[in-house]
Amino acid sequence: MRALVLVLDSVGIGGAPDAEKYGDAGANTLGHILERVPELALPNLDSLGLAELVPTHRSHMSYTTYQSSYGKMQERSAGKDTTTGHWEIAGVILEEPFATYDRFPDELVRVIERDAGVQFIGNYAQSGTTILAEFGAEHVRTGKPILYTSADSVLQIAAHDQVMRIDRLYDICTVARQHADRFRIGRVIARPFTGPEGSFSRTARRHDFSMEPPRTVLNAISENGRAVVGIGKISDIFAERGITESFPTDGNAEGMQQIAENWERLEGGLIFANLVDFDMLYGHRRDVAGYARALEQFDQWLGQFLARVLPLDLVVITADHGNDPTYRGTDHTREQVPLFVLHNKETRGLGIRRTYADIAATLSDYFELPSPWPVGDSCLLRTDSNPSERPELRALN
Repeated sequence: MRALVLVLDSVGIGGAPDAEKYGDAGANTLGHILERVPELALPNLDSLGLAELVPTHRSHMSYTTYQSSYGKMQERSAGKDTTTGHWEIAGVILEEPFATYDRFPDELVRVIERDAGVQFIGNYAQSGTTILAEFGAEHVRTGKPILYTSADSVLQIAAHDQVMRIDRLYDICTVARQHADRFRIGRVIARPFTGPEGSFSRTARRHDFSMEPPRTVLNAISENGRAVVGIGKISDIFAERGITESFPTDGNAEGMQQIAENWERLEGGLIFANLVDFDMLYGHRRDVAGYARALEQFDQWLGQFLARVLPLDLVVITADHGNDPTYRGTDHTREQVPLFVLHNKETRGLGIRRTYADIAATLSDYFELPSPWPVGDSCLLRTDSNPSERPELRALN
């Protein structure tokens, strides 16, 4: 039994009923990209039922039947960050959001500096590229690491790889993680960078130190003797809990390569993958054209991958939140997310799911775990189940 959960980081589709509460009314990541770039062709996503989820999208091809079942999911957890979305996909609902800061409190900064033996510069919310332009030269001159945050619940520490050894940077982040729990900070991120002044660039040796999650379906699957392979930042997001193997990646291209290679070698178990470029390189930077190119590249890869999926396999393609590049600001956006489920050649509407945790319930169902996952409802069709009679589902449109 072989399964893949593939998270297209930030590919939301609008429509969240609580979007206004988060200041995101009208946000629609995928819908607005398709409107701005009408020539964008996504034939393989179209073959899964994309036009059913984005009504304004007109496929460049016509389909009498789709290759997957399709639906939308809305987030039940409080918040709209990466960790919250992935934890809910794995079956954990957060009632209280992680904390965000414009500036970290002195109480936290002082205790990290004391225990790690450092002195920070920076300490405010800024984009990763801008913070290096503003403080990179001072860091190189003084050796003091750069502390900053963003709209997410993250504490980020940047250091030049010729000024501070990577293991030293990771040690500082480990200390920061020990103190960050008390302030409900979702992730501490090591941000090594390189290059000469004026051309600083972040390296691929980023490492996320996440708050440890409660028990997830990943624990249940691995405890049942099955492999759980994390690709991209999955292992970091779950603080390695429930993960049996991990393959960090430097962007979408390497992530897609790792998915394909692990899919071929995996005899049974779960691959859980995140493709981060949509969010990191294009969503936060409000780069519509770059986002569209990344979607096109993914769609081309998807066509090759779908040919390797067997009827008894389970493939789930979804997202963790939105990040509309046409929207104001640079933050994530509270949106519904797409849901494509390939299994046993089923093709039907899955409605609007009330929680991302339906994926955890689906995995529990597929792997026939001893106990059904207690949160969410499986998307798999069972002979004793009539989806049209289930009250937790609503029509797509």
